[in-house]
Amino acid sequence: MTSPLDYFTAKLALETDASDVYAAQKAGDRFVLVDVRGDDAWAQGRIVGAVHLPHREIAARAESELDPAVPVVVYCWSPGCNGGARGALEFAKLGYTVKEMIGGYEYWIREGQPIENDEGQLPREFDPRVMVVRPQLTV
Repeated sequence: MTSPLDYFTAKLALETDASDVYAAQKAGDRFVLVDVRGDDAWAQGRIVGAVHLPHREIAARAESELDPAVPVVVYCWSPGCNGGARGALEFAKLGYTVKEMIGGYEYWIREGQPIENDEGQLPREFDPRVMVVRPQLTV
């Protein structure tokens, strides 16, 4: 039986969330963000700065396209999608340091983080159901 300490330590070593990924991007942390969704999803929209590598293609393409010394964070559509876990598994098989961004693209959007498509940056919209929107203070 796994203790709660062991379980949650392992869980946090292998998962991250949209807020932490955005903060890491802003801080300039060294990692590559990988969108493991298919071509149609990628074309519809993706996280600014992400690399497109569908989970079914990781085994064939990762080693020639991504530096195995750089940590990887993968994401798929949403909490209801296991593509991120599939992608993370493929990177782990290849020996990459990898985390899955829980919540996926859905929660990235809901938190109002930057997204783009082939035409450029898309509008940022914040979902008040997942974000605390604080009123601006006036001086």
